[in-house]
Amino acid sequence: MRIIAGSLKGRRLNPPDNLPVRPTTDMARESLFNILNNYVDYEECSVMDLFAGTGAVSVEFLSRGAKDVTSIEINNQCTDFIKETAQRLNLTNLHVVRADVFDLLKRAYKKFDIIFADPPYALKDLPQLPDIVFSKDILTEDGIFILEHPKEYDFSEHPNFWQHRNYGKVNFTFFAKKLEA
Repeated sequence: MRIIAGSLKGRRLNPPDNLPVRPTTDMARESLFNILNNYVDYEECSVMDLFAGTGAVSVEFLSRGAKDVTSIEINNQCTDFIKETAQRLNLTNLHVVRADVFDLLKRAYKKFDIIFADPPYALKDLPQLPDIVFSKDILTEDGIFILEHPKEYDFSEHPNFWQHRNYGKVNFTFFAKKLEA
């Protein structure tokens, strides 16, 4: 797995084989960021990465100049790997929190410009994530929530639905407070 662009372009992340994750593919990550490039000024961005797994999406945001990234992950092996990656790459603005995403969202108060979530595809509460994020009011006024999910889910009727993209088995649905094409 490699960093696609930015100051860390080409750097490799080599997570241990025993991490219980399904990392977003390089191709899907590249496509995601190609979309965001049209809407986001990374240098002004504060990002929260839910279900961070290997931290590849978090590092990609920082490589592109994000102000700070908070990575939320419950698995201790994953948080250790993300912390080791941050130390190795000297990423002082990567904050790793070991927590259950749903418990953390109940008490969240800081606002973020981008919230990215890549939950386990079998997670029974996956369909509730957009409602939870928007009910907590933790996105800035121009904020974007991005949910990676399997093809079985259709969020096009959600009041904050903005757009949907499909890359093989990877689906990204984008939600926003202010809806603009």
